[in-house]
Amino acid sequence: IDTRYHEEMVVSHDANEIRSTPVTSSSMIRLLAQGCDVVGIDEGQFFDDEIVSVCNDLANSGIRVIVAGLDMDFKGNPFGPMPALMATAEYVTKVHAVCPRTGNLAHYSFRKANNDNLVLLGETEEYEPLSRAAYYEAMQGSLTPKGNNEEQMKLEKLQP
Repeated sequence: IDTRYHEEMVVSHDANEIRSTPVTSSSMIRLLAQGCDVVGIDEGQFFDDEIVSVCNDLANSGIRVIVAGLDMDFKGNPFGPMPALMATAEYVTKVHAVCPRTGNLAHYSFRKANNDNLVLLGETEEYEPLSRAAYYEAMQGSLTPKGNNEEQMKLEKLQP
């Protein structure tokens, strides 16, 4: 789905890249994984639900499977098969950006664009990583700068 940078490369926002093989369905991964020791899957949230059984089958056969993806959509709801993948994984690492409004960890992707489609590819123009307090405030329609909602933001700073 996400070919903004390259058709056959996984490319990070800071231009790190690695060769990849695009697939149209998760069942194709089973075929491509034959003979592999490690399989990396990017944008896991966009795959069909079969990705869960594909990943489990690969792991059960001794292949190390690494899946990257968003666990929540822009509305704060579980995103695609990610909750099921996280539930069956041996290890789950959640990586967070820093909220530009509060300086706290950003757990949410706030969509700035006025578009209700679940999938809207974009970066800083369409999305902003926000902390819980900033996300709640933004969802209420009050796009205020850092410093408001002080009580909640103070509480967030106390949390790890």
